Amino acid sequence: MRVIAAFVLFAASGLAGLYHAEANSAGNMVPTYEVKLLMNPEVVLDSEHKLKETVLNAFGMPATVTKMNVLFMDTDSKSIYGSGWIARIRKTEDEGDFELSYKKRYSIPNGDITEALSIANAQGFDISDTNYAAQIEWGYQEKTLSITNAKKDNKSGYHGMEIPSTSDAISLLRKNIPGKMDNWWYSHWGSDMLSVSRKYGPVLAKRSVGLWSGIPLYIEVWPIRSSSGTGTEYVVEASFKTANGSAAAGRHDDLMAYLVARGWFLAQDSLKTQMIMQRY
Repeated sequence: MRVIAAFVLFAASGLAGLYHAEANSAGNMVPTYEVKLLMNPEVVLDSEHKLKETVLNAFGMPATVTKMNVLFMDTDSKSIYGSGWIARIRKTEDEGDFELSYKKRYSIPNGDITEALSIANAQGFDISDTNYAAQIEWGYQEKTLSITNAKKDNKSGYHGMEIPSTSDAISLLRKNIPGKMDNWWYSHWGSDMLSVSRKYGPVLAKRSVGLWSGIPLYIEVWPIRSSSGTGTEYVVEASFKTANGSAAAGRHDDLMAYLVARGWFLAQDSLKTQMIMQRY
């Protein structure tokens, strides 16, 4: 039996406030896993900020890359990001449509994935909701639960890697916004926030694809505005995906050891989105 509580005070997710919640008997979502480890840009990038040949060769990666132009939309006060949501538009090379992502994120203190999934369940994200996909993003030390509604749409007048104008980005995101985000704090909250949003980014990232230990490995190079605003900081992230938590744990440590042994590892958690939200 589903019991609806109109507004509930909630702080366990790290976001104290009122939200529309549904208590129900459906089970927690079953997440996939993505391990993300940073590589030292001063060691693995050449003078043109491309991956060195030794790195490409280690993973059987071609010299060619796939470009991704990434843009976030939020208010000046970051009302969306501050509520644990992300509204993102991405244009990937050789793909016609824009990729729209509406992502709700939950921190995982003490590595308790089940607790994070239960918190998400209490806020309406349960195993019966096929519109969202749950993923554990597993970094150097931190884990984050991301629950994403992904859509594709297009807008005439754009070519190649062009990203939408502010007004077109707002139009695309409002047109496709999922109900949970739209009604998070009150009816049409999400649409209201997007209507007064601005660009954070864009950032033109480059992805290389190879193999490590028999599984696909991705290395992305993200040129992000420096904290001073006068230069560029390069974030280099190696990642792989798996459906199994135990496999993610073992291979996380194996990949880290592999990178450490070659002097490529950077012992920090990846904070790409946070950096972009702070610096643009």
